[in-house]
Amino acid sequence: MELFVKVMNTVNDIVWHPVMCVFLMIAAVWFTVRLKGMQVRRVKDMAKCLLEKGDNKQDKALSPFQAFATTVGGRIGTGNIAGTATAIFMGGPGAVFWMWITAILGASTGMVECILGQAYKTRNLGELTGGPAFYMSKGIKNKTLGKILAVLFCIAVFIGPGFLLPAMQTQTAATAVKGAFGIPFVVVGIGMVIIVGVVTMGGIKRIGQVAEFLAPIMCGIYLLVMVIIMIVNAERIPSVFGSIFASAFGKDAVFGGIVGSALSWGIKRGFFSNDAGNGMSPLISATTDTSHPVKQGLVQGFSVYVDTLLVCTCTGLSVLLAGTYNVAADGVGDVLLVEHAKGIQYGIAFMQEAMATTIGQAGAMLLAVILFIFIFTTMLSYSYQLESTCKYLFGENKWVVTFVRILFLIFCMFGILIDGDTIWPMGDIGVGCMLWVNTFSILLLTPVLMRIVKDYEKQRAQGLNPLFDPATVGIEDEAGVWNQYVEEKKKRGDYENPALGYEKKN
Repeated sequence: MELFVKVMNTVNDIVWHPVMCVFLMIAAVWFTVRLKGMQVRRVKDMAKCLLEKGDNKQDKALSPFQAFATTVGGRIGTGNIAGTATAIFMGGPGAVFWMWITAILGASTGMVECILGQAYKTRNLGELTGGPAFYMSKGIKNKTLGKILAVLFCIAVFIGPGFLLPAMQTQTAATAVKGAFGIPFVVVGIGMVIIVGVVTMGGIKRIGQVAEFLAPIMCGIYLLVMVIIMIVNAERIPSVFGSIFASAFGKDAVFGGIVGSALSWGIKRGFFSNDAGNGMSPLISATTDTSHPVKQGLVQGFSVYVDTLLVCTCTGLSVLLAGTYNVAADGVGDVLLVEHAKGIQYGIAFMQEAMATTIGQAGAMLLAVILFIFIFTTMLSYSYQLESTCKYLFGENKWVVTFVRILFLIFCMFGILIDGDTIWPMGDIGVGCMLWVNTFSILLLTPVLMRIVKDYEKQRAQGLNPLFDPATVGIEDEAGVWNQYVEEKKKRGDYENPALGYEKKN
């Protein structure tokens, strides 16, 4: 096991080299500038698009809200709760500020990948499907490079959502439940596998229905508890915000020496939590029935805000207000700069201690239940991401899909064999591999992206409900998944409207 731990840490250091953080922020700034701050300009559209329903009666597809609930369910959990607490441990309160910046800028990256995922979606076994592998292989001009990147991304999905991330999620759930109720790891692991298996065997539609029901309820309960913690510690809120801003820029007397860690861990945990740029969201978004790709991009941009600006902020404030945290002096944890929670393992235990301190042991138990359900919805998201990747590699093959679903459940059980210090590097490796490949690819696809966005903006400027025809932006729709909306555009007279700039279509 020592060798395994050493290998995981070494690989993690390579994948998450400081160059990675710089690369991700440059990409986020690039898309923010090219889209003219669309993630801020179109906030009103986000809410409107979230509640729309598509008209596709031919395929099994998710509604925009179901896709939103599935991706939010996939994001909210370990990354938000344990991840935010870990960022504070490694980088101090200032890490929370850099998580905010990551969300605001990263929302543009999240929008871009989901727009492309929608634009290049196809049909498989009667379900809409798509994602990074599809837009890499079909959209990148150099087809050889596109196929190489697509295969590399598929490998990254097998490493991340397929193996390392489910193991990390199971381990976190088992830790929380054992700490609150004393239930053995193996029992929690088996229980997770059984309930995940029951849902995933039903396919994307069942996954969407379960996520649509569970995600809003659990998110609401969790946020309500966070508000209670803030009310109880209301007098400390101004000083905590002051510490966050001062620490972020090295002005805090205590945390000034670790400003570099605050920056790097804030960015690292921010991208881990909100999934912007790693290609997970477009795998789900491509299954959505919507009339224009930009609409789903806006919905997913909103989910980044919910994830980081709302849930991560509440988590970070609760831990800081309750004072149930420690801060590492060396970026590793061997030496502590601040020790407010003596003997408490960093991560989920910080939040459990905050709830136990504020509302008693029942609070720690409630968090364990909430986290278990959050992780359950995250597992559903991971399962479909792996399944969608296999559909790209192997086409319409029911046996492969069934085999992959079973294999995924086996990977889930692996988490009960790994300790807490090892599990985070494993999760980071999985997300990091996907981030490198996907972010590089969507940068290459900027010209196509801009044509799609301009098409949306032109229709909005004319007061029209944006409808998408892939041919108008140079995308071939071999499966005909957009045909219904193309016909609607014909009936509406879009191709004769000079303001939209289309060539006439028969």
